[in-house]
Amino acid sequence: MSFKGFFGNWIVKNLLSAVLAVVLLIAGAGLLLKVLTRHNEEIRVPDFSNMSVDEAAAAARAHDVKIDVTDSVYIKRMARGTVYRQIPEAGSMVKKGRRVALTINSVLSKKITMPNLVGYSMRQAKAELSSRGLNLGRLIYVEDIATNNVLKQIYANREIKPGTPVESESRIDLVVGLSSLDNTTYIPTLYGIRYLSAVDAVHNSSLNIKDVSFDNTVKTYSDTLNAFVYRQEPDTSSVTSYLMGTEMTLYFTLDETRIPEPQVDSLSLETEF
Repeated sequence: MSFKGFFGNWIVKNLLSAVLAVVLLIAGAGLLLKVLTRHNEEIRVPDFSNMSVDEAAAAARAHDVKIDVTDSVYIKRMARGTVYRQIPEAGSMVKKGRRVALTINSVLSKKITMPNLVGYSMRQAKAELSSRGLNLGRLIYVEDIATNNVLKQIYANREIKPGTPVESESRIDLVVGLSSLDNTTYIPTLYGIRYLSAVDAVHNSSLNIKDVSFDNTVKTYSDTLNAFVYRQEPDTSSVTSYLMGTEMTLYFTLDETRIPEPQVDSLSLETEF
C-alpha cells in the first residue's frame, strides 16, 4: 500500500483524528488548569504583626491577599486591636487571593477574680496567681514568725480583697513574713536563661526585680520572651548570702555571643588533679 493510500484509509484517518483530539484536549486542560490555579504566580505573605485591622486590610490589598479576623487574645503589653498572630506566617509563599487568618489583641481587657492568697506560702501564692492569669509583682517582707507566709495582697499600692475583679496579667504584690531566724537567700545564676524563666527564678529565690534592660536586638514583645540574660546585678562572683527581698537588675539580649561562658571553679580543678 502506498504512503498516500495508507493515510487515505478511513480507519487510519479516524485513528489520527482521535489522537489529535486527545492531544488538543490534554493541552487545553493543562492551559485551563494553569489559568485557574495561577501556576507559578505565588506571592509572599506580608507581615501583619502589630498592625491595626485597617492597616492589615490595606497591606493585604497591596499584596493581593485577603484577611479574616478569626480569633482574639488579650495581652496587656500589646496595643489593643492589633494583630498578634497570622496563618500562614509572614514570608510564606501562597497563591494570589489567599485568605490569611488573623488573631488580634482584644480591645476589651479580660477580667480576673482576685483569689484569697492570705495564709499561702509565697510559692503557693505565685502558682495560684499564674493559674489565674495574674503576675507576681514585688515581695514586701515584714517581720513575722513564718518566713514567706503571705500576710496581705496588694494591687496598685492598695490592699485588694478576694473576689475583686482585676485585669488579666495585672501585677499583684505580696506582703510576706520574714523571721529573724530564716531571712537570707542566695543569688541565682541566670546567664543564658530566657525572660520568663529568669523572672521566676528571681522570685523563687525570694528576691525582687529592681529593673530589666534590653539591648538593641530586642525589638518586639516576642523578642522579649525569647531574650536571654547576659548580665545580672548582683552577680554570683561571691557566695555571700543576701537578705530576702533584695533587688536584682537583669539585662537581656538575643545575641547569644554576649552570654558569659560558665565559670569553672578553680578549687574543683585543683581537686581533680
